[in-house]
Amino acid sequence: MALEALLAEVRACTICTDLPLGPRPLLQASSTARILIAGQAPGRITHQKGRTFDDPSGERLRAWLGIGRDIFYDESRVAIMAMGFCYPGTGKGGDLPPRPACAATWRVRLLSELPNLAVTLVIGQYAQAWHLPQDRDMNLTRRVRSQDVAAASVIALPHPSPRNGVWLKANPWFADEVLPVLRARVSSALNHG
Repeated sequence: MALEALLAEVRACTICTDLPLGPRPLLQASSTARILIAGQAPGRITHQKGRTFDDPSGERLRAWLGIGRDIFYDESRVAIMAMGFCYPGTGKGGDLPPRPACAATWRVRLLSELPNLAVTLVIGQYAQAWHLPQDRDMNLTRRVRSQDVAAASVIALPHPSPRNGVWLKANPWFADEVLPVLRARVSSALNHG
């Protein structure tokens, strides 16, 4: 019941009233969730649709995880909480970073209501900096390659955006070595809850 009240509070949040498309917090969570997907912030498309990862990035992420939309959007199994819950707008090189006030206001409170998480998947530099502060000095390639995907409670992933194709082509080991282990880990987390 505490999580439901907290989610209602988050969804009514208007801390960032100056956002270009206005505040529209997008997240999903349940105290029974086994997996947490921690991304950056919703993009313009997902903001307009009102559902996180409901775009080409989400299609690729679901393929990486080996799960369909039915499981991915089942909040009792998968929590999705970006570092910023609202679309931050666009800058020169793409979307702007998530607003720091969002994580500062909500993240610790929300995570304390998710006691059954088996694994947290962190996507993007802001989520990785928050969830893996000990790896802050590593670049993405080193961070992803050096982790023990089979055992780590927090797993760093590159962003599944179509714009990240260059990194994926330059690092074929990610698809060959990391993704099979990641899929097994996700399956195990979902089936042993």
